[in-house]
Amino acid sequence: MKNFINSISPFLQKAGMIVLPLLCLMVGNLSAQDEEASPTGETRKAVKNTFESVWFIDNQTVMVPLKGTFEMDIQHRFGTVKNGYDDVWGIFAPGNIRLGFNYAPISKLFVGFGLTKERLQWDFNIKYALLQQMKGGGMPFSVTYFGNMVVDSRDKKFFARGTDRLSYFHQLMIARKVTEKFSVQVAPSLSYYNNVEGYLDDNGDIQKKMENAHFAIAFMGRYKITEGMAIMVGADQPITAHTTNNPYPNISFGLEITTSAHAFQVFAGNYGSIVPQRNNVFNQNDYEDGAFLIGFNISRLWNF
Repeated sequence: MKNFINSISPFLQKAGMIVLPLLCLMVGNLSAQDEEASPTGETRKAVKNTFESVWFIDNQTVMVPLKGTFEMDIQHRFGTVKNGYDDVWGIFAPGNIRLGFNYAPISKLFVGFGLTKERLQWDFNIKYALLQQMKGGGMPFSVTYFGNMVVDSRDKKFFARGTDRLSYFHQLMIARKVTEKFSVQVAPSLSYYNNVEGYLDDNGDIQKKMENAHFAIAFMGRYKITEGMAIMVGADQPITAHTTNNPYPNISFGLEITTSAHAFQVFAGNYGSIVPQRNNVFNQNDYEDGAFLIGFNISRLWNF
């Protein structure tokens, strides 16, 4: 499996560099519609609840809550299960946690911020529903944009320049509610770090070990087994090939329980960083070595 991934990585890198900008151009000037007219003059309604939460394990979904919604997120990742009972399969190992807060000031727009334990990273994010899948024909899928800026707020001794603290993430989420129980999503992304690790070559010149920009793509599927419970399966594949320290793919699976105001997800996967660009660019948990970890997401919504 790993050899296959390595063999197609150069192709995926080139494809990602072409497809993601094209997708941005395609949807950049489009606005989402709750209704559209059919050829017969009837009004079509937007498909609701493609996903029940803004989160899908480590990724965002196309869902944007209603105008006036305030959300609080608690996300936790335990250590990997590789040590077995020594740290109770990672539960007692050092973990990672994020607290997040988001608000929908207008229809289809979600803005917020969060703080993650790892590297004391502050994230400031924006999410906008560009297109919505329509019932009875018309637009066949939903498209949502998500982007963030992250500030590494550790002591200044870790950085040569203030701008070295900054990183960015852009993602287009393309999803379809296939049936009332089954939804799928594909999400190409671009991560960018102002500063990456380097080295001095034989001429004394600084060379980068990793690229500043990193393309990746995520796949996910969700199946409802009851009205308030669903199983989730996802995969994240890096595309950009770096000189060294290439990130490992992520495979994840879990269970989601939702109500009108809560979403709870418990899962296992290879990502432990929570901040999306950190996961995509620096993940060193190899699923072939059993480097899985247990995590959970809790979301609470209020409507004003």
